[in-house]
Parts: sequence; structure tokens; C-alpha cells
Amino acid sequence: MDLDFTDEEAAFCEEVRDFVRKSLPRSIRQKMLFNRELTKDDLITWTRILDKKGWAVSHWPVEWGGMGWSPVKQALFIDVMQQEMAPDTLSFGTSMVGPIIYTFGNETQKKRFLPRIVNLEDWWCQGFSEPQAGSDLASLRTTAVRDGDDYVVNGQKTWTTLGQHADWIFCLVRTNREVKKQAGISFLLIDMTSPGVTVRPIQTIDGGYEINDVFLDNVRVPAENLVGEENRGWDYAKFLLQHERTGIARVGASKASLRRARELAEREGRDNSARLDLPHIRSRIALLEVELKALEITQYRVLSEESQSGGNSHSPAASILKVKGSEIQQAISEVMLDLAGPHALTLLTPADGHNDLDRSWAGTVAETYLNWRKVSIYGGSNEIQRNIIAKQLLAS
Repeated sequence: MDLDFTDEEAAFCEEVRDFVRKSLPRSIRQKMLFNRELTKDDLITWTRILDKKGWAVSHWPVEWGGMGWSPVKQALFIDVMQQEMAPDTLSFGTSMVGPIIYTFGNETQKKRFLPRIVNLEDWWCQGFSEPQAGSDLASLRTTAVRDGDDYVVNGQKTWTTLGQHADWIFCLVRTNREVKKQAGISFLLIDMTSPGVTVRPIQTIDGGYEINDVFLDNVRVPAENLVGEENRGWDYAKFLLQHERTGIARVGASKASLRRARELAEREGRDNSARLDLPHIRSRIALLEVELKALEITQYRVLSEESQSGGNSHSPAASILKVKGSEIQQAISEVMLDLAGPHALTLLTPADGHNDLDRSWAGTVAETYLNWRKVSIYGGSNEIQRNIIAKQLLAS
């Protein structure tokens, strides 16, 4: 496999890098650098900057705002954006429900929803997991019963990320109890302002509030909000999760985090010795750099398959990206926690204009470490992904 990029690809990377450095608001970059939570306005601001450039949904079909880039060029775009500490667009819209709508939705749904996703005029959240249906998603109990021109929806969704901001939620609902559980699921788009929708916050272990319970009590949803065919929702969910797991690898973001860890480790400590001189720190960072390079190569192999299949590849290699990518992210957060030492116990808000290498960086390390425990769970737990790899890849 040729890992050298063409002159055109190298020039493109430089164009993206230059754009981010000139266009990303400094306040947002600082929050990204210190793993601070972005506000809704932060993400809307950055999305609309990207939209003005034409890059908000670069991976979409050209007719809906995409750039028509090759899979490699798209991967390079994401890699540079993440390395330059630019936020991702709201994945629930741009990488999840958007592709579902333009792939399986009707023309009315495409014209209604897609333009509003591009500029984040509509904020979407994901309604998949339930209290009794997480990794075993097919066991979901939320029901949708047809009543004239509507579905009446009852149930509960949980771990709904950023649901407190959402205008719409895309939900998997059970529409047929008489068939095997995977075959009786449908994909519905639900207005979060509908009567009967209640959002209740869940506080995470790091003290934050980014996930929620969403209760649906006799919520009437127009039947026109059904995506694709009734009882085909499981197929659409597999399509969505395949793309979500690939994105969870976050190679560019891990490059930036690991570069940050090495930078901090090379700084002299109070005893005038560089942390990178400590064998256990040096070896851990070196091992992570090797593993990250292997992950990057694997990602390009998956992209190559997608390119050759015209985007219809359903390789279980996406599960490998999910497992290894999440493990690397968590391992980097552990290294950062060790580097911070007791300073991680002090929560400090970075002041505007501070020195990037000031000890105030340590104040958010413990929060990040705790928050990133989730990465190996969402998008399908790593245990489930290992089962997929065993059944579909190793057994073949």
C-alpha cells in the first residue's frame, strides 16, 4: 500500500490548515485545546463558517452540499481539521441522520431536512439506546402504533447526547411485535417540541451534563416522518452505525492529543528533569505513536475498500477502527493524567492569553480522563465489536 500522498493532496492539507488557523475563533480553539465543553453557539458559529466555505458537509453528495472529494481526500480533511483543534460538526446531523435521509429518505424529506442540517439550523440528537436496550439494541421497547396519518410513540430513550439542545430526534421504534425483534423496527424523525416529549438531564462522572433521558408519552408523529420503509429501521441503523464506528477512530484528534502529551512530557519539571526522560513515560508515548500509525494505515485500508465498492462496503474492519481508536484515546488520557499528577486535582479555567504550557492545562485532565471512559461504550460497546470481528472477519 502506497502511503505517500500526492503533491495535490499535500497542497490540499496545507489549504485546510491555513483556513483553520485563520478562521477558527480563538475562544473555540482554546476550549478545544483544554477539552472544555463547547456551547451550542460555539458549534453553530463554526459550522456556519465551514458552510460559508462549502465544507460543512464535504462528505455528502454534491447535490446536497458535498464536495465530491475522494475518500482519501475526505480523510485528509478530517485529519488536518482535528490536528488543528477544530471542532467536528454535529455528527448526529452531518454524519448520522443526514446520510440516512439522503440515502433512504424520499425527496420531500431530503428537501425539508438536509439544507437545515448543513448550516445547523436544526439541531439533531440520536434516540437509539434505552434502559434495557443498549448494546443489545434490537431489544428496544419504544413503540410506534399507526393511528390514521400519525404514529403514536411511547417509550424512553437514554444516553441522548446533547438532547437538551435538540430540535429533532431520530428514533428507532418498534412497529411490529409479531416478527423477530430485528425485523419489527422502524426509523422515525420526531420533533422535540411535540407534546409528550420530556428531556431529563443525566450528570456524568466528570460532573458534566451532556447526556439525557428522553421520555415519549403518547407523542403523535406524522407518518410522513417515517424514513424508508416500515420495519426496515434495523437495516438503516446498521448503515448508520457502520459510519459512526469509523468516525470514532478519530485519528487526527489522537495525533493532536499525543503531540500535546509529548510536548508536556518534554517540558522540564520542578526537579529540572524532563518527564520524557522517565522510561515508563517515554515508552508509553512511543508505543502509542506506533499504535496510532497502525490505526491510521488500517483506516486508509477501510477507505480504500469503500472507494472500490462505490461506498457500499460493510467491512467489519470498521469495528477494528472503533475498538482500537477508542482504546488509544483512553490510553492518551491516562498518560496525560500521569503527567499532570496532583495538579489534576485542581480545576482551573484557562485565562485568555495564558501560556499554553502553563500548569493550568492540568485542571481539565481528570475531567477528560473520566469523560473518555465512555468512548469504548458508545457506538456499540467494544465487547460487541470484538464479537463482530470474530464472526465476520476472523471466521471468514
